[in-house]
Amino acid sequence: MLPRPDLRLIAGFALLLLSGCSSVSNAVSDIGNPLKPSHFPPLAWMSSTSSGSQETSTVSELRPAATPAPGVAALTATDPIAMRPDAVNTPDAPPTDDPTAANTRMDNYLIGPGDDLNVFVWRNPELSTHIPVRPDGKISIPLVEDVSAIGKTPTTLAREIEQKLRTFVKDPIVTIIVSQFVGPFAQQVRVIGEASQPRALPYRRNMTLLDVMIEVGGLTRFAAGDRSVIVRASDGKQESMKVHLDELVHDGAVGENVAMRPGDILIIPQRYF
Repeated sequence: MLPRPDLRLIAGFALLLLSGCSSVSNAVSDIGNPLKPSHFPPLAWMSSTSSGSQETSTVSELRPAATPAPGVAALTATDPIAMRPDAVNTPDAPPTDDPTAANTRMDNYLIGPGDDLNVFVWRNPELSTHIPVRPDGKISIPLVEDVSAIGKTPTTLAREIEQKLRTFVKDPIVTIIVSQFVGPFAQQVRVIGEASQPRALPYRRNMTLLDVMIEVGGLTRFAAGDRSVIVRASDGKQESMKVHLDELVHDGAVGENVAMRPGDILIIPQRYF
């Protein structure tokens, strides 16, 4: 009587045969497809110079990408300013009430009667001219008559002349250059009385009483400097402020060097004999 065959052993041999047939068919298909990606090494292997570096490249390719930190993830290509190394997220500076900055913004020269203006029209020398501002505050240039200039900045006046010249010139470019400064009456400081050269002065920013005395050439020998008065308009009213010019000019008392304002009138009386 034949022994009973072991079914588990037969099943094992069957599995071995099936796996061998599968390997042979895969090999045959690989030979028929020489361009299969598995036939070529990874790109990192091609740039490596040793087997050790090939292994490192392979490991690095198989390694999963690290999750960026929250701070790094915020710097993306959609926010180029944030990626700048010098970018600093700081809150906007609050507006300041700096009086110096306010004076700088208001320190624009205004044209007045008696100012000498150079009107330059680019590429049109026949229209460029040198003219004074008339007592009525107007000027006239070739092709343009009676343009009001008083109380305007040189830039504002230049833009207005450009608009008037467009009728005759294509795309005119005008520049106004003030060569002699007098300014409007509201921006002048007038000196009368016993000054060496009493006259009206154009106000300049940060002008002081000593600056005025230098401009008018000082006091005459008949001047009562310590009885001088500055008449100043404030809130629609005129105020008088007594100043001691003798102490300022002759004794160097800098405490008497008060600040001047546009429209001030300095009155220097004559002394009694």
